[in-house]
Amino acid sequence: MIILDENAINRALTRISYEIIERNKGTEGLVLVGILSRGVFLARRLCGKLSATEGTEIPIGVLDITHFRDDLRSDEEDRTDMPFDVTDKTVVLVDDVLYTGRSVRAAIDAIMSRGRPRSVQLAVLIDRGHRELPIRPDYVGKNLPTSKEETVKVHVKEHDGFDDVVITKD
Repeated sequence: MIILDENAINRALTRISYEIIERNKGTEGLVLVGILSRGVFLARRLCGKLSATEGTEIPIGVLDITHFRDDLRSDEEDRTDMPFDVTDKTVVLVDDVLYTGRSVRAAIDAIMSRGRPRSVQLAVLIDRGHRELPIRPDYVGKNLPTSKEETVKVHVKEHDGFDDVVITKD
């Protein structure tokens, strides 16, 4: 079942971009960090919207959380690309789906290993509930109550060739 189509995703990201500007009173000192993989594409879109609205360039980074996860051990190369220091910055982590909170915890650990930000905020396209850790998003495109037997998939043009959010039964 399609939950969000291309237009709905675009509207959600536009709304999130305005909420980020409002909460932070602009974009000064702000950096966006997309969590691999689809969070990166969403972060780039948000960056474009923020830059167009505020007339400034906002630094954007790519965060690979693989080495910080508690459920996975990997000897793969770290694909993080953050060409800026996070110290004293407001870091907005961007992810596609928030579920248990474990990926976000890993992302926070990864960010903290690179410096001490002024604050860390979380923007997600979909919040599906079922948290296992006390993590709450600051910006949400859509709250989507689900059962644990359901799967939420986010498709983005840059990776999948089309935009949508679908929910399926396992």
